[in-house]
Amino acid sequence: MTAKTVTILGATGSIGKSTIDLISRNPGRFEVIALTAHTDVQGLAAAARRVGARHAVIGSEALYSELREALDGSGTQPAAGPDAVVEVAGSGADLTMAAIVGCAGLAPVMAALKSGRTVALANKESLVSAGGVMTSAAAESGAMILPVDSEHNAIFQCFDHARPHGIRRIVLTASGGPFRTRSLEEMRQVTPAEAVAHPNWSMGAKTSVDSATLMNKGLELIEAFHLFRLGADAFDAVIHPQSVVHSLVEYVDGSVLAQLGAPDMRIPIAYTLAYPERMETPCERLDLVRTGRLDFEAPDLERFPALGLAKAILAEGGAKPAILNAANEIAVAAFLDSRIGFLDIATIASEALSVYDPPAPRSVDEVFEVDARAREISSDIVGKYLH
Repeated sequence: MTAKTVTILGATGSIGKSTIDLISRNPGRFEVIALTAHTDVQGLAAAARRVGARHAVIGSEALYSELREALDGSGTQPAAGPDAVVEVAGSGADLTMAAIVGCAGLAPVMAALKSGRTVALANKESLVSAGGVMTSAAAESGAMILPVDSEHNAIFQCFDHARPHGIRRIVLTASGGPFRTRSLEEMRQVTPAEAVAHPNWSMGAKTSVDSATLMNKGLELIEAFHLFRLGADAFDAVIHPQSVVHSLVEYVDGSVLAQLGAPDMRIPIAYTLAYPERMETPCERLDLVRTGRLDFEAPDLERFPALGLAKAILAEGGAKPAILNAANEIAVAAFLDSRIGFLDIATIASEALSVYDPPAPRSVDEVFEVDARAREISSDIVGKYLH
């Protein structure tokens, strides 16, 4: 069997590391064309040596010499700078794992989509901010988008792509994060250390905070709207603390299909790597008897207003999702720096949405313009909430 060529954008993050782990366990099945990272030179070099990558690209041009030295004797070609990241993203690998966090991943993802191959998308912010632009690019080139997020991957596995008219509703599950049972008053005192301690998943700091505010679920509803083209009212979310049922698809006849599994990101990553086949993973096998129970509850939009914000702009579309994403990134960064409180995150995003209402972006450049202005506005708003 011919090895599938793979490029990993964001190789030193949690998704990138899990992807490399799976590739390393399947020698001969994959050939790694390129790995990229933002600033982690040593992590990138170690990963490149581990999988024998042809190219390794560091996002900061200032780190080129350090990367070249770290790769000495490995056979991996070093490169540096944002343009180099975009270049390898569009080099035509059979599958590009897009795992760069935030809007920084948009340009490389667009390059991968324009190559007309398969993009395993683990960067929800790009699709939230530029969903129409990205899906149009994929349609034009013939590229396939395979979702990596556990919820969207679950939907993809349960979704009848040939007969979408038979689907009534899509329900994304949310763990509820570490503060699911805390009162509003208790949540005012939350620290960054508490917010990044997710009860079920191992994720980066920003994603963990998004899970704690339920902003991640709001962004995922917008992402699902672009991936699975149903009406805005067909998408909903439910709290499921065990993180065993990853999402559900309800059909018009009343049937509901769900994908279940242990909360391990290597399962959806493996699905995208092997697609349309399946591959073995070292993940814990689901034992429903040991799990014992599966609980579900409606999200409390008073304690978690971020989810309500996202649901409100889902149908509105336009530039609103890009503004929400940018404002959230600015607010989360301020919270992680202990400059604002936990509950201020959603408040800042709401204010940004209320004062900035540009036309819908029609190109990547226009998306970046909206994103940049939204960040400026949000940074000014943060100033009102500084501790």
